[in-house]
Amino acid sequence: MNKSAFHILRVGTAITFLWIGILIFQSPEVWGSYIAPWMVELLPMSVKHVMISTAILDICIGLFLLIDTFVLWAAIIGSVHLFIVLIISGINEGTVRDIAIIAGTTALAVDSYKRD
Repeated sequence: MNKSAFHILRVGTAITFLWIGILIFQSPEVWGSYIAPWMVELLPMSVKHVMISTAILDICIGLFLLIDTFVLWAAIIGSVHLFIVLIISGINEGTVRDIAIIAGTTALAVDSYKRD
C-alpha cells in the first residue's frame, strides 16, 4: 500500500474507533443491547461495565492509530476485537460495517508488519 493510502486508512479507522468509543460511553446500555442473550449470561460483569470497557478499548485503539504509534498492535487488537464483536452480537445491521473495519485493520496490520 502506498504511504498516502496507508495514512488515509489509518486516520479514517482511528476516527471510527474513537467515535464509536465516545458513542458507547454516552449510551452503554443501548450498545449493550447488541450483545446476544446467550452471551449476557457468560459475562463476568454487568453489561454496562463490559460496554464501558469496550469503549475504553475502542478509544485506545483509535488513539494509537491516530498518533501513528504501535499501529501494528493497535490494528491486530482492533481486528481481533471486531471479530469477537461479530461473534457476540451476531448478524445485524452493523455487521457490514464491522466486516469493512476488520478488512481495514487487517490491511493496516499487514502493511505495518512489512514496514517494521
